[in-house]
Amino acid sequence: MDKQLEEKLANLSLYIKQLERVMVAFSGGVDSSLVLKVSADCLGKRNILAVTLRSPLIPHGDLEDAQRIARELQVPHRIIETNELQDAQIVANTPQRCYHCKRRSFELLTEVARREGYRYVLEGSNSSDTGDYRPGLEAVRSFEMVRSPLLDCGIEKDDVRQIAKFLGLENWNRPARPCLATRIPYGEPLSLEKLEMVDRAEERLADLGFKNVRVRYHGTVARIEIAPEEMAGILKPELLRRISREVKACGFNYVALDLDGYRTGSLNEVIGEP
Repeated sequence: MDKQLEEKLANLSLYIKQLERVMVAFSGGVDSSLVLKVSADCLGKRNILAVTLRSPLIPHGDLEDAQRIARELQVPHRIIETNELQDAQIVANTPQRCYHCKRRSFELLTEVARREGYRYVLEGSNSSDTGDYRPGLEAVRSFEMVRSPLLDCGIEKDDVRQIAKFLGLENWNRPARPCLATRIPYGEPLSLEKLEMVDRAEERLADLGFKNVRVRYHGTVARIEIAPEEMAGILKPELLRRISREVKACGFNYVALDLDGYRTGSLNEVIGEP
């Protein structure tokens, strides 16, 4: 690891050491895994608690990832049930959906933290997250008790992956997997059926070997975004037919390939945000 990354890790460690006793909002992704690992190293396992929310908005398999990583790090881990589909502001799926969702999640987490004597709740936003439309980040920053160590220390996504690799985290190169609501266009109300359709379709595409893929819901149409580096191998007739069969089996009538490929926040393009 180069000197600049060593300095960023040292700054992150110093930042977390000053927090004394923390709860970590732990999704199982690389960002929150790094926060959890450094917290365990700096504060000791008695002074941290990893908390994962079990939610219909979270891709199937993420909970298992979080449980496995917490076991590997040998840290206390708790799962809390939540259901955002009971909240009309979230179900309406406006461009402010993520704000309402994060408010709901961190109200729950900070309530548990206060009750059990944790001084802060840590979450995994990094500096690269400020480059996209993220109303959820505004909600996170509104909680005095919540800290974003990676963001506050100027650590970007590439930095996160390299530091995580250096520290031996097995998921250091895991593709980002935001919540399933990001697959559904703004204005299209959320439902469990729609979320499960895109989740199953993405799982089936992962089983075909695609590492970074999104299935965007457009009613009877599934619009597939494939990572640019994987696009070259997709235009094979038999593979395309199999993709179509697998995705249609999840409830879609038509399957379309987005020729621009996967990019973060593609559904934000229609609202004119960066």
